[in-house]
Amino acid sequence: MAQQATASSRIASLILRILTFILLLISLIVLATNTIGSSDDDSKVRFTDFYAYRYMLATIVIGNAYSLLQLVLTIFNIVRGGDGMPFLDFFGDKFISYVLATGAAAGFGLTVDLKRLMDASEVDMLNFDDKAFASASLLLLAFVTTAILSVISAYTLPKRV
Repeated sequence: MAQQATASSRIASLILRILTFILLLISLIVLATNTIGSSDDDSKVRFTDFYAYRYMLATIVIGNAYSLLQLVLTIFNIVRGGDGMPFLDFFGDKFISYVLATGAAAGFGLTVDLKRLMDASEVDMLNFDDKAFASASLLLLAFVTTAILSVISAYTLPKRV
């Protein structure tokens, strides 16, 4: 029974890691393509013009690198039938989930502030904000999946007697 629970937790972990990777990848694409203005002049506004969005990008890249590493390790452990590194899974998932949460919070905070400052007539800026909001939402969903992974990995930690 315990071996079946371990196998099912590995499969659940694999599915959640794939979902996290996909969410972070889509969030990265949406954020990186977020610009307004014409391409022939220098008056373009990019996401890199705002520190909070740059921080959000950094958290997405860090989260994606960790997610890809853990995805490979999880597949390796499923194929090999081993337990892997439960402490890395547990503490890594905790740390990355906090990093992703702060990135999402920074993105949401700046997006709300920019929407409050803009007029409804500035349609381009509102589209810019909507894309940033979508990217922050995907980042928040990636945080949720990583937090769930942290709970799952807590059950795989060695038990003390």
